[in-house]
Amino acid sequence: MAFMEKPPAGKVLLDDTVPLTAAIEASQSLQSHTEYIIRVQRGISVENSWQIVRRYSDFDLLNNSLQIAGLSLPLPPKKLIGNMDREFIAERQKGLQNYLNVITTNHILSNCELVKKFLDPNNYSANYTEIALQQVSMFFRSEPKWEVVEPLKDIGWRIRKKYFLMKIKNQPKERLVLSWADLGPDKYLSDKDFQCLIKLLPSCLHPYIYRVTFATANESSALLIRMFNEKGTLKDLIYKAKPKDPFLKKYCNPKKIQGLELQQIKTYGRQILEVLKFLHDKGFPYGHLHASNVMLDGDTCRLLDLENSLLGLPSFYRSYFSQFRKINTLESVDVHCFGHLLYEMTYGRPPDSVPVDSFPPAPSMAVVAVLESTLSCEACKNGMPTVSRLLQMPLFSDVLLTTSEKPQFKIPTKLKEALRIAKECIEKRLIEEQKQIHQHRRLTRAQSHHGSEEERKKRKILARKKSKRSALENSEEHSAKYSNSNNSAGSGASSPLTSPSSPTPPSTSEHAPF
Repeated sequence: MAFMEKPPAGKVLLDDTVPLTAAIEASQSLQSHTEYIIRVQRGISVENSWQIVRRYSDFDLLNNSLQIAGLSLPLPPKKLIGNMDREFIAERQKGLQNYLNVITTNHILSNCELVKKFLDPNNYSANYTEIALQQVSMFFRSEPKWEVVEPLKDIGWRIRKKYFLMKIKNQPKERLVLSWADLGPDKYLSDKDFQCLIKLLPSCLHPYIYRVTFATANESSALLIRMFNEKGTLKDLIYKAKPKDPFLKKYCNPKKIQGLELQQIKTYGRQILEVLKFLHDKGFPYGHLHASNVMLDGDTCRLLDLENSLLGLPSFYRSYFSQFRKINTLESVDVHCFGHLLYEMTYGRPPDSVPVDSFPPAPSMAVVAVLESTLSCEACKNGMPTVSRLLQMPLFSDVLLTTSEKPQFKIPTKLKEALRIAKECIEKRLIEEQKQIHQHRRLTRAQSHHGSEEERKKRKILARKKSKRSALENSEEHSAKYSNSNNSAGSGASSPLTSPSSPTPPSTSEHAPF
C-alpha cells in the first residue's frame, strides 16, 4: 500500500533522549530589549554545541506553555521600568540561567517537545503531528474501514510518536488507538526484516502483552492499532490521571503522591517479570519498560509498545542507565527499568536520582530488597540480577498467577537471527556511549581536582620545596667546586700537615628563594 515514501538518504536519526545543556554566555542590549546568547550542547561533546539567541519574551512564552505541567518554575519576573540597567540585566541573566538549569535537569521537561524546540530549533522545527496526520491519511486511502475520531494530543512523551482515537466504520461504538512512530537511531534491521517483524506483532498472544489489532510499516515508520482502554495505564492508576490528558499534565507534578497496596505491587510486578522473561527467552529485544508502557486490564498488567525496539527508538530511562557501564545488555536494561517501575509503584513517584543511596520506608522489606538489587549504588556499579533471579526473590516467589492463556509468538529462524544481530548493534551503541560518558566523567573529575583551591596550595608548597632543594643542591655543588680548585692549586707544594685549612665560603642556602 502507498504508506509514506522512503526517507531521504543521509537522514540523521537523532537520539532525543541525549540531554541538552544550556549556558548563557553573554547578553546584548538593543534599542528596546535585551538578547541573551546561549550556548546549547547535546551530550558530553563540546563539538556538538551551537549558539541560540533568546529574548526574555521567548523565555516567558516557553514558561507559559509549560504551565500545563503544574510546576512552579523559577522564571524571573517581568520589569517594565529600569529593565535596561546593566546591574538588572546581570541579575536577570543569573535568574534565566537558573531557569534553564531547572528545565534541563527535570527528566520529563527536558524530553518534551516545547523545551527541545526552544533549545534546538534546527532539529525540532518540524510539525510532527502534521507529519503523522499525512501518513495516517495516506494509510486510510487503502484501508477505508478505519476512521479517525480525534487526535490524542501529547498523551505520550515521545516527540516523534503520535496517537489518534479511532473507530471501525461498521462498529462505531468500539474505540481504538492508532499510534504512528518515526524511526529512531537504533534501527539496525533491514527494511524487509523490519516490515516483516512489525506485521508479526498482531500474532503475538500472551496474557501479559496488550494485543495489537493491526500493524504495518514501511522503510521509515510504523503504524499500529490497539483497543482503547478507558482505565489507562499503570502510571495513570498510580497518578490518578485521565488517559487522554497530555503527558506533562498527567505526570509532571502529581497532586497526591501515594503508592499502591502491597498485594498490587506483588501481583503486577510478578506479571511484568513473567512477560519480560518470555521476551528474553524468545530473543526479542524490549528495553522500553516504564509505567506508561503497562496497560491495566482489571487486575492484569499487559505490556505495550513492543514495536519500539524494532523502530530503534531510545528508552525513556536511557539517560539514567547510560551512566552505568555494567548495564550494557537489553536484558539488564529491562531489569534496571523494572527497578524504576517498582519504585514508582511503591512510593507513588519516581526516585529523585539514581543510584538511590537509601530507600524510604516501604510496605515490606521484601520490596526494599528488590529495589536495592536494581537501583542501589552497588547494583549500578556491579550489574543487574537476571529476571529469573528476581522471580525467585521473596516479594514475587509466592504470587499465584491464575491465567490459563497459553503464550504464542512464532518468530521464523531467519528473523530471529536478524533480531539477534540488531540487538547486538543496539548494545554496541550503548556500550560506546557509556565508555565516552565514563571517560568524560574521569576527565572532568581530574580537571576539577587539579583546579581546586586545596590542590593549588599543595602545588605551591611543592614548588617552594623544589626551589629550595634546587638552590641547596646548587650551593653544595658550588662549595665542592671551590674546595676542589683550592686543593688543585696547592697540590704541587709541600705543605705541613698542621697547616690551617682554607676558609669555607658562606653557604648560599641561607638566601635560597622560597
